[in-house]
Amino acid sequence: MDAISPKIEPEKNRETLTSNAGQNRPSREEAEKAVHTLLRWIGDDPEREGLLDTPARVVKAYEELYSGYSKSAEEMLGRTFDEVAGYDDIVLVKSIPFHTHCEHHMVPVTGHAHVAYLPNGTVLGLSKIARVVDLFARRLQTQESLTAQIAAAIQDNLDPKGVAVMIEAEHMCMSMRGIEKQGSTTMTTTFTGAFKNDPDEQVRFMTMIRMSA
Repeated sequence: MDAISPKIEPEKNRETLTSNAGQNRPSREEAEKAVHTLLRWIGDDPEREGLLDTPARVVKAYEELYSGYSKSAEEMLGRTFDEVAGYDDIVLVKSIPFHTHCEHHMVPVTGHAHVAYLPNGTVLGLSKIARVVDLFARRLQTQESLTAQIAAAIQDNLDPKGVAVMIEAEHMCMSMRGIEKQGSTTMTTTFTGAFKNDPDEQVRFMTMIRMSA
């Protein structure tokens, strides 16, 4: 990343911005025309055979790559399970692969997320944790915001004793352009509740992540 935002917007504010942006959403035809213009701007000919269908393909790809704007964490995390047989220790899903796009240059960011929580009487289906990572990843992001959003969504919707999120990722805006340092990774963490207040819980989380299969 070339720049750091002065502050990370609160999750509710970001959701409001997303909602307002949706109200002014251009038509598919307008989006395809914008891609057509960009093809001309980079110096290529959008009328040549290989690029004739590119604007339509790009818009279709964007629908998938940025599908997180049309989903909500509340709906995704709404169903929980109360029958846990008294289990109250760490639930960790590690090495969740994801890809997102940097909001500064709209180039890919790829990496893995490690997400844990301490149950407070209820648990989530394990696939929900991976889905919430995917939900926020399929939006324009900074890694810092992505990490905080995943933790906040689980904390707010499950109300566990604590949430821990670590993300390790490679930013193509560092490896493809700018400083062009291939292979460098960025690590971010967010802790809530017991994970934030108890260093021993943080150590347990980190240890479990590093344990080999």
